[in-house]
Amino acid sequence: MQLFYCPELTKGALHLNNEESRHCIKVLRKKNGDVIHLIDGQGNFYEVKINLASQKKVGFEILKTWKEEKRPYKLHIAIAPTKNMDRFEWFLEKVTEIGIDEVTPLFCDRSERKTIKEERLNKILLSATKQSLKAKLPLLNDASSFHEFVTKTHDSHTFIAHCEDQNKESLKSMTSSNPTILIGPEGDFSPEEIRLALEHEFKPIHLGNARLRTETAGIVACHTVALQHEK
Repeated sequence: MQLFYCPELTKGALHLNNEESRHCIKVLRKKNGDVIHLIDGQGNFYEVKINLASQKKVGFEILKTWKEEKRPYKLHIAIAPTKNMDRFEWFLEKVTEIGIDEVTPLFCDRSERKTIKEERLNKILLSATKQSLKAKLPLLNDASSFHEFVTKTHDSHTFIAHCEDQNKESLKSMTSSNPTILIGPEGDFSPEEIRLALEHEFKPIHLGNARLRTETAGIVACHTVALQHEK
């Protein structure tokens, strides 16, 4: 099933935007009367019939709609962008496929990267959402400093995965239906950051015995949470 993204559906619009229209008509050669499938990014699928086939604007009528099966958990990962952005983009792609709700880029004391291109990252998320046949688009939050993120109030169970020798429980034993997990940069969180997180009731966790790269740790955390809630 080929999916097209149409967030305007939530406002009652019955047409694709320019980019999706061009892909639909010019690349996939769709025409009047063809049936295609859309998502609105909010968890809804649509089966529609094209009634206006133009590279600038594809119009349609809705034939039926249905909701994506809701996951029994809500996952938020706050993670330091990697120096090599290809690795961070790979992380975003894989956690979208596995299942995640929010990602917050986190700038830390030891972060080697202090800037990101949000437009490109959102395109990665959208592409992975459509490729994995999902209807809910993960939310990419504005980048945040570690201090700002940790000290604000979170309506979730909060965890920090770090590499310091401390008493830490395994994430797989910390079942939560609404976890927020911190993943640090290549050089790990600084001692000051770890202390600040613990002071704000973030529980220290580990992701296993192996020392993991930042993007691998993020994927392992995402997959661990998904397995905890597998039916």
